[in-house]
Amino acid sequence: MATPTSRQPIIPKPFQAFYDAYHFSPATRVGDTIWVSGQVGIGPDMKAGEGMQAQARIAFESLKAVLETAGASLSDVVELTTFHTNLRDEMKDFSAVKDAYFPACYPSWTAVGVTQLALPELCIEIRAVAVAGCGDG
Repeated sequence: MATPTSRQPIIPKPFQAFYDAYHFSPATRVGDTIWVSGQVGIGPDMKAGEGMQAQARIAFESLKAVLETAGASLSDVVELTTFHTNLRDEMKDFSAVKDAYFPACYPSWTAVGVTQLALPELCIEIRAVAVAGCGDG
């Protein structure tokens, strides 16, 4: 039986190939705390979404799926860190998508401008920390 401090990798089935190829866990859970690796705007077809809003939606859906596999939800997110290749110009578009996924009980949030992400077509990466059961649903 796992102890409250046991480390548990969280690997949703669609992420298994990334886990095997790149040797990182989509999330790690210790007790009720879940650290989610950066999620990007690449869909199941392995293509990047067209533009900030499409990529943000894909990344938030991936974040949601990872959290659900870990036994949590978006309402359990306590910290959000986002990495943007065009932070100032795309903040309004990103914020509109973020606010749809977090309409209440806002997490702490840090937005960071970066010069590049893993692939040249990517414009957003989202990582999060959640505490399972602390949200409203």
